Amino acid sequence: LGKFFHRIWQVTHPRLEKTFFVLILPMYLVILLGNGVLILVTILDSHLHKPMYFFLRNLSFLDICYTASSVPLILDIFLTPRKTIPFSACAVQMFLSFAMGATERVLLGMMAFDRYMAAYVPMAASSWAAGSTTVMMQTSLAMQLPFCGDNIINHFTCEILAILKLACADISINIISLAVANVIFLGVPVLFIFFSYVFITATILRIPSAEGRKKTFSTCSAHLTVVLIFYRTILFMYGKPKSKDPLGADKQDLADKLTSLFYGVVTPMLNPIIYSLRNKDVKAAVRNLIYCLTHEKL
Repeated sequence: LGKFFHRIWQVTHPRLEKTFFVLILPMYLVILLGNGVLILVTILDSHLHKPMYFFLRNLSFLDICYTASSVPLILDIFLTPRKTIPFSACAVQMFLSFAMGATERVLLGMMAFDRYMAAYVPMAASSWAAGSTTVMMQTSLAMQLPFCGDNIINHFTCEILAILKLACADISINIISLAVANVIFLGVPVLFIFFSYVFITATILRIPSAEGRKKTFSTCSAHLTVVLIFYRTILFMYGKPKSKDPLGADKQDLADKLTSLFYGVVTPMLNPIIYSLRNKDVKAAVRNLIYCLTHEKL
């Protein structure tokens, strides 16, 4: 096994490197600023000391950690001629991004049931522990495989499926463990969210006034919007059939990388914007924070 994995995408599309750098850098800064502000206001404003905003604070922290594990590396390889990463750094990056993604799926499911959970703090801690433990096993299994050839990763980052393609050994155990993990961390949260919104819809329909129904639905619309964006992107990445035509496979390969980039950058950027624009309490807390900062009364 060599020291470095090499990336091929930037070599085959060199003209797009600077363009993607210019696009991704401001998005990353918005991610840090938007999610950082959300974390701050949910801590400082007593009106936001509720289960929903506790999960929102965890979600924002996850988005910061998830992007920090991959975006700086992506920016570096777009801007510099160095297209390599040490084997150990690749393992760490794979673990962090995979763990943050798995934990976020569980948190989104919990956020749908926040009104019914009194023990939301230990449940959130359990989701962090479960996500990290499962991904540690996945990363360990992947990095113990023998690798041969040029160790060229055909991806932006050390994505686990791209790494498994480099192995010169049977990866059946890896695929099975990934499938089980996807059922637990993707299928189960989706079922939680589905049944939660069945209950919410039934509750909304029992509200006599149209204004009351509108107000109740608006409290859930931000979470529902984030869930749809998040899971639709994942399903597009891993749920569509693979093309057998070589030309179609190349186009699909490029689409997979761009979708992964959308999932890793655009979704974390949209989360704080969606929750801020669609939530009166969050907007009021942000306005109060800005007022305090501008008047130096923090």
